[in-house]
Amino acid sequence: MNAPNKMNLKTPKKRKIAKFRYFIYLILIYLSFAFAFYTSMQNNNKINNEEFINFLLNGGNLDKFNDFKLANVVNKTMQVVLNIDFTNPISLLNNSIFASNNTLDNTKKVNLDHNDDYSNLEELKKVSEYIEDPNPVDEENPIVYIYNTHQLENYNSKNLDIYGITPNVLMASYILKEKLNKLGIPTIVEDTNISDFLNINGWDYSSSYKATRLLILDKKNKYSSLKYFIDLHRDSVNKDITTTNIDGKSYAKILFVIGLEHENYEENIKTASNINDLINKYYPTLSRGIYKKEGAGVDGIYNQDLSGNSILIELGGVDNNIEEVFNTIEALSKVLNYYINGEKDE
Repeated sequence: MNAPNKMNLKTPKKRKIAKFRYFIYLILIYLSFAFAFYTSMQNNNKINNEEFINFLLNGGNLDKFNDFKLANVVNKTMQVVLNIDFTNPISLLNNSIFASNNTLDNTKKVNLDHNDDYSNLEELKKVSEYIEDPNPVDEENPIVYIYNTHQLENYNSKNLDIYGITPNVLMASYILKEKLNKLGIPTIVEDTNISDFLNINGWDYSSSYKATRLLILDKKNKYSSLKYFIDLHRDSVNKDITTTNIDGKSYAKILFVIGLEHENYEENIKTASNINDLINKYYPTLSRGIYKKEGAGVDGIYNQDLSGNSILIELGGVDNNIEEVFNTIEALSKVLNYYINGEKDE
């Protein structure tokens, strides 16, 4: 009589084990599918950075990328179920249910603000790349020259990296150029590959401002019409510092950086202040103000001694996405138009 009872007691356990195994099999199948799908998408990119710039300029809807259903649903589901982010493979070892007690440091980001040594250039190269100008036009008499001393400073590429899109400050410069040209302000962008330029001259990353100085002088010599010089960067502070909401739209905030270690810095401050006042007038909260830099460990000049109308702009931060950057570029282009051509009655 006891034997049958023992068998009956084991049956629920066996059922639980069977259900658990079935669940594990489903998870493994799902993981395999997700990984295969994501890998397939990465190997079949249908758009590059240059095409993406034109997509934005032609009024493309970013939701087309951000809401790409299957790829994002798979990844988001894995984040909810197993706390795994397939765009960040280290999470498999660190944050998932498979993690051991020996956690890995997953808090480090590829961060770089306007610091003068450009010290993590090699790390940036892993997540950012040089972008060619998708709309090269040789303006005869440009008045605005945009360049990027730290050309590979990147923005958040979540939901875009699967397509091979790596938004960075060079992309932002090309977009700003197109916006200004459409407003009747002849503008050019420095499209020399700064990393290659440094390598050709045998210079390390600490010579970035030295490299762009030569490029600025070359452009000034070629175009006597140039009046305004904008060095576009992005910051590396937290997103809550670099982001604002204006009338329901999210923007990447702007910070002006002025070096004080040259004789004519007051002219640069005046230029930045006038533009900043217009930003505050038309787009309150968009500007973080003017940051004046001098002392040990900083450049202190930023090539701003070459023109009183030379400014360094931190456009957003590492956590801002390209939509927020794009919104700010539209605002900045209008403000620069007001500054250069004068305000007009709406």
